[in-house]
Amino acid sequence: MLELFSTGLMSVWLDMAGMRRSDLDAFKAMTWPGTSAFVLPAAPEPETATTLEQYLKELSKKGSVTNVQGVWIQSGPALLSSNQGTVPLPAASLTKIATSLASLSTWTPSHQFETLFSATGPINNGVLQGDLVVTASGDPLFVWEEAIAVGNALGRMGIKRVTGNLVIKGNFYMNYNSNPALAGQMLKQTLNARTWSKDTSFRYYLSMPKGTPKPQIAIAGTVKVDRSLNKEQGGDRKQILLLRHRSLTLAQILKHMNIYSNNEMAEMLATSLGGATVVRSLAAEAAEVPQSEIHLVNGSGLGVDNQISPRAVCAMLQAIQNKLQPLGLTIGDLFPISGRDRLGTLVRRHIPSAAVVKTGTLRNVSALAGVIPTRDRGLVWFAIINRGNDVPSLRVGQDRFLQMLLQQWGAASVPPKVVLPSPSSYGDASRLGAPVRNQILFGG
Repeated sequence: MLELFSTGLMSVWLDMAGMRRSDLDAFKAMTWPGTSAFVLPAAPEPETATTLEQYLKELSKKGSVTNVQGVWIQSGPALLSSNQGTVPLPAASLTKIATSLASLSTWTPSHQFETLFSATGPINNGVLQGDLVVTASGDPLFVWEEAIAVGNALGRMGIKRVTGNLVIKGNFYMNYNSNPALAGQMLKQTLNARTWSKDTSFRYYLSMPKGTPKPQIAIAGTVKVDRSLNKEQGGDRKQILLLRHRSLTLAQILKHMNIYSNNEMAEMLATSLGGATVVRSLAAEAAEVPQSEIHLVNGSGLGVDNQISPRAVCAMLQAIQNKLQPLGLTIGDLFPISGRDRLGTLVRRHIPSAAVVKTGTLRNVSALAGVIPTRDRGLVWFAIINRGNDVPSLRVGQDRFLQMLLQQWGAASVPPKVVLPSPSSYGDASRLGAPVRNQILFGG
C-alpha cells in the first residue's frame, strides 16, 4: 500500500539508497506537483500493525472511540503503521514541538536573548542619580536566579541605591510572568535582599553556589513601564549603558520549556516569533508538511483548537534533528530523555529507556511523541494522540504500547549519540544565575 510520509531525514536515506536528489525531485515533480511530502511503498510490518490493532481495541474497550485516536510510527522513510495519521487532532503540548521548530528556523541554537540595564543619570558614591532602565528582548527564562546575578553584577559597579524609578522597556518577563509591571516589581524586590520573603527569592538563592552574594540595591521610586518606541537605545533621554545580560542559549531554553512543558515560556517564544500563525507557517515549511495538517491558536497547546496530525508531529521532530545534527547537537538537547531526565513531565512514566519524547495533556487529551532507538529498526519516530476522559489510563496505555513495540524490535544495546545530549549542554554558563553571562559595560 502506498502511504504519504514526511521527508524528515530523507537526505540521509537517499545516500543510503544510492538515489540522487535530482532523480527524486524529477520524480516528485511528475507525480505530486506542489506537495510537500511524497509517496513510497511502506515497508511490510504486519507485526506492528497487529500491535497497533491490539492497542486500539484496548482503548475501545475502555470507551475511547477509535477514529479519534491518532497514531503514526515511522522508521527512516518507511511508515510502519498508522491510524488517522494525517488527520489534525488536538495535540495539547505537542504544539511546543512546532514552537521549538519555528524558534530554530528563526534563531540559531546558540542564540541568547539580551537584556540591557542602563542609567539615566550619573553614579556618585554608590548612588545612581536617576532611573535604572531595563531594555528587554523577550528572554523567556529570566527567573529569580538570573535577577540575583544581575543585582550582584550591578553591585560590583558600586551601585547601592537608585534615586529614581525602575523603568521597563520592551518584552521583559520574569518568573514566567508576561505582565511587565508585575515582572518589574519582582525584579525590584530581587535586587534588594532586604525585601526578600522566604517563599520567593530567598528559596531560590539557596539553590545557588555557596558564597553567592545577596544583592542590596534599594530603588527609591516605583516600577514604570515605558511602552514608547525607542529612537535609539534610551529614546529621548540619554542613557549610560551599564550591563548586558545574556540568557541561556536557545537550545537550553527549549530544553527547559519541553522538560517542564512550560506554557508561559512557549507563549513568550511564540510572541517573539510573531504569533501562532507565524509559528504554524515556519513549522510546516521546515517539516515539509501541508499547513492543512497544522492548526494553531497559540504556541503552548492550551485548548483543543491547537490541532496537528501525528504525521506532522513526526515530521517536525525529524526536521529539528536535521537542523541540530550539523551543529553537533541532537534532539536530546531540546527534549527530555527517558531514564536521564527524571523531572518534569516524565515523572511516573514508564517510557522505554533512552527514548526522546514530548508529552501533552489537556482535560480529555493525552499525547506522546518522540523517537525510540531500537536494535532492528534503528530510530523509530512515533506520535500518539489520544482522546478520552481517563487521562491517567491513557498514559499507562501509551507506555505499555511503546514497551510492546520495543519488545518486537529489540532495544538498542547502546543509546546512539544522535539522540544523546551533547557535551555543550553542560558547563558553568548553562547554570541559572551564572555570573559569566553578565557583561559589565561601565566602570570596569
